[in-house]
Amino acid sequence: MNLFRIKSLSSFTEGTNRQNLKKNMGALDMLLLGVGCIMGTGIFVFTGVVAAKYAGPGIVVSLLLSAIACVFCALCYSEMASTVPFAGSAYTYSYATLGEFMAWIVGWSLVLEYSLAASLVAAGWSAYVTGLFKSAGVELPKAFTAVAADGGIINIPAMLILLFLSILLVRGTKESATMNKILVAVKLLAVFIFLFLAGPKVNTANWSPFMPFGFSGVMTGAATMFLAYIGFDCVATAAEECKNPNRDLPIGIIGSLMICAILYISVAAVLTGVIPYQELNNAEPVAFALREIGYNMGSALVGTGAIAGLTTVLLAVMYGQSRIFFAMSRDGLIPASICKIHPKYGTPHLITIISGIIVAVIAGLTPVDILAELVNIGTLFAFLTTAIGVLVLRKTAPNTHRPFRCPAVKFVAPAAIICCSYLMYSLPIQTWIRYSVWIAVGLVIYFVYGYRNSILEKSDKVVLKKVV
Repeated sequence: MNLFRIKSLSSFTEGTNRQNLKKNMGALDMLLLGVGCIMGTGIFVFTGVVAAKYAGPGIVVSLLLSAIACVFCALCYSEMASTVPFAGSAYTYSYATLGEFMAWIVGWSLVLEYSLAASLVAAGWSAYVTGLFKSAGVELPKAFTAVAADGGIINIPAMLILLFLSILLVRGTKESATMNKILVAVKLLAVFIFLFLAGPKVNTANWSPFMPFGFSGVMTGAATMFLAYIGFDCVATAAEECKNPNRDLPIGIIGSLMICAILYISVAAVLTGVIPYQELNNAEPVAFALREIGYNMGSALVGTGAIAGLTTVLLAVMYGQSRIFFAMSRDGLIPASICKIHPKYGTPHLITIISGIIVAVIAGLTPVDILAELVNIGTLFAFLTTAIGVLVLRKTAPNTHRPFRCPAVKFVAPAAIICCSYLMYSLPIQTWIRYSVWIAVGLVIYFVYGYRNSILEKSDKVVLKKVV
């Protein structure tokens, strides 16, 4: 069994039956897609929780260290995205460098990441919407806004937003990108409102002690906040719908990461400056801080911005999930019938609808909090294999045209590998057990269906038949 057969770079553009996605996204679309996916729960939730539990005011150092680690991964992603500008992100890169077996594991890990991430963010979106209604004097019934484990029956708001965004994604990436631009603008406005109102109220006494949990706490905070930056990989999934991927993809990946890093650090500094870090362990620290210093209207505006922010994250995550499925089905690893392109909208409508319904059911009925760390391990594994893939491709295809070349690759790629490996190692044993079960299920599917129906397997049989 040739488990490590590699899909050549030329094969990505070959084939008379190949279905291609419409190229209708530019550099600004890529940049805003990245910002939309990165800046959500990280800035509106994680900053307060990490400051209160791990880093204190030293969270600004945690965020800086996390950003540096993410830059290593982003540079590797940028080289691979410009060299192999096709849908699939880390799955596609692994197929071109590490072979089909590893590509399947990476793709299956990304399916886990995107599915659970969408469910988790939808639950947060529902909580913010419920809170906003409550602030307006309208109490939504808990039975229909929470899962059974939290005292309800079904989380209808979470399901509705996921189904709505699925329909939007079916309509086309242009329409989705337009909505994303509007929501990102609202989200950025909310962040600037916070900085404008809270900035003058900073009391530097709140920054002392700067590292109440020591440097180890800052490092723990860095490991946690690393996961708040990971949305930039969604940009890579849009490679095939990008008008000029060689230029626009690196701009989207690195640019969105830099913008979000600056905003994260700014918000964290102001947040811990206006409110003692011990009081920030809640689900809405940014809105909470404004209420505490007397800006109730500003708090409501920021809450609205948080809802917009979470919506853009959902949009980007669900977009990425459908494109991973699309790439895998086009390669024959899952049934090709579900990767059909809509004749009018030019999108993989069947898999978008199917995955949207599945994720909506998970979000509406399942207490996903215990599975949250699985999002992290799937993402880190994808980052790890992408960094390895850069080194492998430099060795196996040194003369391949690389519109974007990772600078100091012999340092950057190993640094990305070390960072991802350390963070994966630091995850709880329960996470590894659940992840292993998920991978085991994926391997059964691969050996029962994927290996036998792979495009490469069929081409191998054709070659063998001709030889015989």
